[in-house]
Amino acid sequence: MAVKREKIRIWDIPIDKVNRQTSMEIFDELMSSEGCSMIVTPNSEIIMAASKDEQMANLLREAELMIPDGIGLVYASRILGKPLPERVTGIDFADAALSKLAKQGRSVYFLGSKPDGGSGKSVAAMAAEIKQAEHAGLTVAGVHHGYFQEADEPQIVEEINRSGAELLLVALGSPKQELFIQRNRGRLNVKAAIGVGGSLDVWAGTLKRAPEFFRKHGLEWLYRLIQEPKRYKRMAVLPLFMIKVIVTKGRK
Repeated sequence: MAVKREKIRIWDIPIDKVNRQTSMEIFDELMSSEGCSMIVTPNSEIIMAASKDEQMANLLREAELMIPDGIGLVYASRILGKPLPERVTGIDFADAALSKLAKQGRSVYFLGSKPDGGSGKSVAAMAAEIKQAEHAGLTVAGVHHGYFQEADEPQIVEEINRSGAELLLVALGSPKQELFIQRNRGRLNVKAAIGVGGSLDVWAGTLKRAPEFFRKHGLEWLYRLIQEPKRYKRMAVLPLFMIKVIVTKGRK
């Protein structure tokens, strides 16, 4: 039986009303579907960008699964009177997906991040090794760093297809990773592709994830800001997003 789907809309951008369990049930369905499904984990910054960029808005509307990664989306849904069940972080979703693939004996391809994460290995290779050790039975079909030009994409897509991977994790940062998937999904033989941002760096140990306190209270953005002060301009989007949600709600 198909999973019952429900969505909310923020400025005509659909967000799946899911929790951790239902998001994985939908993932199961996508992994059994034809073609390459696109999974996106939007936050406030991505939705704000889409409100000003029709190409990005259309990309988000095309996605087969839109997981509410940002705490701002959860707050916005409450303001709009259509509360999301919970925040489902992209990194937790991706890790759960790898666990599921491992139990099924299926394969994944790691694409993105820096060519050298230390010890002469790319961050993707380091992350793949660690995840393979954590999830017994997981097949890593291949890895490739994220420092390539758009002209190199056909060759990379061919490499991914030759690997036989069934899931593709793309860590190029947003919106670059989502645009990569959208451009190439018609040529990719994987069952699903998801943009995972800095997840490979966290898994490889080259970037620290926020401690449990910050995660539990939706403050991962603050921890990232402490780690990377240069991100302050991007972080300023969150309050602007909330103000815009309140203003647009008041106009209805």
